[in-house]
Amino acid sequence: MTNAGGPPAGYFAEFDDRQWQEAFNLTLMSVVRLVRAALPYMQNQQWGRVINITSLSVKEPIDNLILSNSIRAAVHGLAKTLANQLGQYGITVNNIMPGYIHTDRVEQLAQHTAQRTGQPVIEVLAEMGKPAPVGRIGRPKNWRRWCLFGL
Repeated sequence: MTNAGGPPAGYFAEFDDRQWQEAFNLTLMSVVRLVRAALPYMQNQQWGRVINITSLSVKEPIDNLILSNSIRAAVHGLAKTLANQLGQYGITVNNIMPGYIHTDRVEQLAQHTAQRTGQPVIEVLAEMGKPAPVGRIGRPKNWRRWCLFGL
């Protein structure tokens, strides 16, 4: 399972080549390296699972996450290509795109938005959760339980 968190929030003009490269290494190359290391074992046993935890930003880009929006799309393209290539070995490749879960990362994103807009953090968090079917962001306790027992 791959899950590298995410690169910093910000807008296009705020990032230089070094920051783009760091985001690329964190978000895409970490997946490439893990799959490359595990693939010979999975092929040998004719079975395996690659599960990438990505972001809902792949379906709908998030305004101030240019690095994440751009590079997570590459993870999805990689996963689809690998699924097509590796199915013959009994290996499946899937992406999970969770919505907002109240983690340190989401808290940091909310603080970044609050500083930029002048809104209180609690209001930013409430806005983030509105599109969810339950009308709020997820709670980490429930997320951990799902991860441990849901897969």
